[in-house]
Amino acid sequence: MAFDLKLEFILSAKPKRVMQLLTDAKLIRKWSGGEAVVENKVGGRFEMFDGWVRGEVLKASENELTYTWKVSEWLEETKPTEVHYLLKEDEAGTRVIVHHSGFPSEDEMKSHKAGWTDYFFDPIEDFIMAFDK
Repeated sequence: MAFDLKLEFILSAKPKRVMQLLTDAKLIRKWSGGEAVVENKVGGRFEMFDGWVRGEVLKASENELTYTWKVSEWLEETKPTEVHYLLKEDEAGTRVIVHHSGFPSEDEMKSHKAGWTDYFFDPIEDFIMAFDK
């Protein structure tokens, strides 16, 4: 049985800027505090948080991004999950709809649900507030 998350976040920057913050490795290093690699093209490599998570870009467009996501602690035979972002313009900036699918367990899903806020979107918003205003 697979476990999926669907989350929404509001960021106070325009969609184009949010996409840069999701795909530009230099910017990711700044807001995450860890090493990152993003080859923003289909088949490109994806790594974040000093290699804690790795994957492959499956879709890259102006307002959508999809990549596989596999955490370093997961067993080798564990299949990667898939992360899909949809960016929609919002009066506050950008509504980011995240669909993270295929977790190997409910515990991993719950852990990632908190992680998306604590280690991903809160730091992005903090970065926007500090440097983009």
